[in-house]
Amino acid sequence: MWWRQQRGALSNSTSGPSDTSSAGVALEQLPVPAAPAPLSPTTFAQQPSQYGKADEARAMLLKAVAAVKADKTKALDMFTKGEGGFLDRDLYVFCDNVADGKVVAIGNPNAKTLLGQDARTLKDSTGKEFGLELFAAGQKPEGQITEVSYMFVRPGPDTKPVPKVSLVTRAGDIYCGVGYYK
Repeated sequence: MWWRQQRGALSNSTSGPSDTSSAGVALEQLPVPAAPAPLSPTTFAQQPSQYGKADEARAMLLKAVAAVKADKTKALDMFTKGEGGFLDRDLYVFCDNVADGKVVAIGNPNAKTLLGQDARTLKDSTGKEFGLELFAAGQKPEGQITEVSYMFVRPGPDTKPVPKVSLVTRAGDIYCGVGYYK
């Protein structure tokens, strides 16, 4: 049988010292490798991307909903000011009223003029009426997250609209979204 041949081969090995296992099979004693060189914590750490990603946008949205439920007034203020971790690279929170679509918070410094406006009237640079899609997403039950794609300006010096996907969900009498740019 194969295993008997292997056992015999191991028992007759002359490559170095050996021990015998409880099954009578010779076990080679391998040299212990040297300890690896110490690695710094950043050796394998991924550098953060310049732009936010879908999973990061979803995490921020869930954090925003929790903040709204804890203290809506404070949360909307933090979103608009980009405080409390609610402005991270090009990720930020925006919120509108469920009843009338009025923009009540927006963390994008390049879009502060939208505060107080009716989000339902918003169109992107291609003419897409994305404000209506955001509003429709906000009418869905709490906890249901809807994706809305459109062109929008990123935070930062470049004010050229770029493709964006916003994740939108209802939180009481408002709906909030966090989008990532493609």
